[in-house]
Amino acid sequence: MSTSGLTPRQARRLRVAAASVLLVAMAAVLVIRLASRTSVLVVGVYGLAMILCGVVIELSRNGRTRLGTWLLVGGLGAALAFDWLILP
Repeated sequence: MSTSGLTPRQARRLRVAAASVLLVAMAAVLVIRLASRTSVLVVGVYGLAMILCGVVIELSRNGRTRLGTWLLVGGLGAALAFDWLILP
C-alpha cells in the first residue's frame, strides 16, 4: 500500500484519469491558441504535450505510475513554460 492510502490499482486509475483530463485540456488549449494565432510552434508544443499525456496513460496502465507522474508534471510544466516564454 502506498503512503497516500491508495492501492496500486487505485493509483494507476487516478493517474490514467488525470492524464486523460489533461489530454482533453491540452486539446482545448491547442484549439483556442490556434484560433487566435496559427503557428507551427503552437502545434508543436501542444502536440508534444498531448503525446506526453498518452505516454503517461500507457505507463500508468503498465504499472509505472511514479515515472508517469514525474513525466506528466515535468512535461506539462515545460509546455506551459514554452507557451509563456517562446510562443508569440
